[in-house]
This record gives sequence, structure tokens and C-alpha cells, in this order.
Amino acid sequence: MRNRLLTWLTAALTTVTLATPATAAESPSLDWKPCASIPLECATLKVPLDYRKPGGPTLEVAISRLKSGKPGARRGVLLLNPGGPGGSGLDMPLMIAQLAPPSVTAAYDLIGFDPRGAGSSSRITCELTPDQLRPGKTIPYPAPNGDISANVAYAEQVAKQCGEHAGPVLPYLTTLNTARDMDRIRLALGERKISYLGGSYGSYLGAVYTTLFPAQSDRILLDSISNPDGIWRPAFRQWAPAAEVRFEDFASWAAARNAEYGLGSTSAAVRATYFDLAGKLDATPQGGNDFREQTRSGLYNDANFVPMAQQWQALKRGEVTVSGGPAGDPQSFYAVFWAVVCGDTAWPRSIAQHQRDVLVDKWRYPLTNGGPSTVFPCVFWPAKPIEPPLRITDRGPSNVLLTQNTRDPATPIEGARAMRSALGDRARLVTADQGGHGAYLLTPNACVSRIATAFLVDGVQPARDVHCGPELTASDTARDQVVRQLQARRF
Repeated sequence: MRNRLLTWLTAALTTVTLATPATAAESPSLDWKPCASIPLECATLKVPLDYRKPGGPTLEVAISRLKSGKPGARRGVLLLNPGGPGGSGLDMPLMIAQLAPPSVTAAYDLIGFDPRGAGSSSRITCELTPDQLRPGKTIPYPAPNGDISANVAYAEQVAKQCGEHAGPVLPYLTTLNTARDMDRIRLALGERKISYLGGSYGSYLGAVYTTLFPAQSDRILLDSISNPDGIWRPAFRQWAPAAEVRFEDFASWAAARNAEYGLGSTSAAVRATYFDLAGKLDATPQGGNDFREQTRSGLYNDANFVPMAQQWQALKRGEVTVSGGPAGDPQSFYAVFWAVVCGDTAWPRSIAQHQRDVLVDKWRYPLTNGGPSTVFPCVFWPAKPIEPPLRITDRGPSNVLLTQNTRDPATPIEGARAMRSALGDRARLVTADQGGHGAYLLTPNACVSRIATAFLVDGVQPARDVHCGPELTASDTARDQVVRQLQARRF
């Protein structure tokens, strides 16, 4: 696959005409067969590498399907995306089937897909080493004193590797092209319209799709909303203040259980324990940055609090070290992640600017030590964006529902409000007074679940925006495991 990718011609143009829906004469077909490793139906769809050249080289997109459990109740298809960008979505129908009410799985065929470049689609890789895959490097954190020299060296080397191993396709792995792929999936499925459920980065992808293809959009549910005005470096910088807000949930929880975990009897004491552990790890070969990133990502769901507290206990006793890279297919994940965030929009190239931003944010938001503001490989990316980001607008039917937690550590509430403003009367915003990255299905808020399920199943959009209180339902171990698997595919 790699050799084939490297043979493609990839001259990038500076302007592009947005793709229009494919016609019936261009309709592709799908050959459904049992998936290789999951109990679903799978098919492969060929899509243009470059939509400006529909007769040119193609990519393969892997698609999965879980048919409605009640064909008589079926109303269409629900296309799914887990976020990332770079997250594999092929097994997502299985996860949603375990999390969603039966009325949702009866109403829709659940459709998963691996976005272009990821997983079982035409997969790319940057051939990262195990050390390059460490959590505190893939999400780059500066040195303890804020110096970004090591980040600069890492970013330059990774950008070089990505160019060497996937260079010909990098310019075309963008949100806009993935949205165009989604419409090809719609056509291949023989559907006049598609409904959609996507979270985190998947919320932005869904907003781009329904802006590009409003007439082909049925019911669009966007969860944990990415800020359409902050693509992408401004959005990542918001991780720092968002983590500070969310950390208080964990600190209060741990303080109430100090007799069990010994992390501090007040939230301030738990916070002090965090900085003490990070400082001690900074003096070890493992370093404290893996710990900082694992703590930040651990804030994504309350289900992570127990294992995180247990890890802190063990670290205090000196019994364990911080573990290494992510599960799944990190090679594909990070290659696509960087391709999308570097290809959607240009990044500032000034190293001095990044250093200043890190020092400012390190002082303002010490929990993340300035990490979300430091240098990404995008600063040295070998391919320039081939088109500007799409402006999300209110042109289209009123068929979008936004669901958002007020204390989300990755996509803070300000992003949801910006998306609501951009979509105007097309959308309604449902907020939940709770923490975590993922509102509908991922955090069991009864109020959010009622509204979102009614929207998907019956098309009931609230008359106005709704704010839900902390109506959490009982925790379920099996559900928590599925939630962790899903959240591991997003930033």
C-alpha cells in the first residue's frame, strides 16, 4: 500500500471548487461481506484522492454496517464518527449498539467507517518509534521550565518522517475531503439523506458535512463540540483552561475519598499531590510529561477517576512507572491526526511565538505546563493546505442538535456556543451541568439522553436551547469499558 501511495501524482493547487453531490449515474455500489475481525458487515468504497480530479487516483474507504434490529421501524441510516481526527470508526456500530437505547438501533442501520488514511481504509503511517509515541510527545509538552527546544526537534523530525512515508497523500487528508467521502458513502448506500452522530472532532466533521450538503442531511447530532472559529491551534490551546476547570471535579472526588486513596483531604491538597508527582517524575527517565498527558486525558470521564486515583497511589509509593503509548493503531491514528490538523489550515511558523505562548500559558494554567501551546509537527509540515477551512453557516434546514457538557476538558463550552452561533436557527444547544468529554451516551445524563434520543428517533428538536442539571444515572461497569474504548480515539 505504501509503495502504491508513493506513486501517485500530487501536485497541489491553491484554489478548489467545493464538490457537489454525486449524481445517480456516478453511484458506486457496495459488496457487503463479513468483516475480518468484528461481527459486522463490511465493504470497501473507492473515492477520489483529489475531488478536483474525479477521474484520477483513488483511495479506499472501509465501511461497516449493523442493520436495524426491527426493519419495520427502520427510517434510514445513522453514519457514525468517533472523533480524533484519525480515530477508527469501523467497530463504532457495535459500541453505539451497546450504549444507545433500543429505539435508536431500531430506527437506523448503524454505519461506521474508517476515514481516509486511517485503519482499514488506505492506511498511512509516519513510522513512529516507540519513544516518539509516548503520550507526552505525541501531545507535546515542554520541558519543566517551559523550554520548547525538544518539542521543536521532535516536530521537525516527525514532519520529515510523515513526508517520507505518506507525502503524496498528505494534502488530501482533510476534513473537507472526508465530508465529501461521507456523501459518497450516502450515495453508495442508496440513501437520499443520511443522519449523523459524531463527537469531538467528529462534531466539526459533521458540521462541515451538513454545511456542504444541507439537502442530503437528515438528523445531525453533534456532541462535545469543536469550536469552528478555532481550527486548529486555537482549539488545542483551549485544552489548558478547560483542564483546569475539569480537574476540580476529580480533586473534589478524590478529597472526599482521602481515607481510601490518600491523595489529600481537600481539592487544594489533591492538586498539590499532582504537582509533587509530576515534579518527581520529571527527575526520572520516564519524565513527568507522560503523567501530565495521562492525567489530562483521564479527565475525559468520571469512569476514569478510580483507576487514575489508584495509579497516583502507586506512584506515591514508587511502585509503578507511567505507561507508554496508546492502544489500537497509533501509527495510523497520529499520521491522520497530523495530516488533518496540519492540512485543514496553516499554522504559525514562528518558533518564538510558540515559546512565548507556552510561557504565558504555563503561568496561567500550570496543570498542563504550557503543553497545548507548544510546537506541533504542523510548524514544519511538508504540505500546504490546498483549500481554506469551510465557514460553517446557517444555510440549510433546522435539523441539527448540539449536546455539550459544561466542564469538558477537551472541547470547552465556549466552542459549543460558537458552533450554535454559526449554525443559527439550524441548531439547538443542549448543555449538561457536568464534566467529561462526551455528553450523549458517554456521560449518562438522563435529561440529555431523553432530548437527544427523541431527536434521533422522532425528529423532535427543542423549541429553544436547553440546560440540563446533573441528572446522572447509575454507573455501569460494562458501559464504562465501552466509553473508555470510544474516548481513547479522540483528543
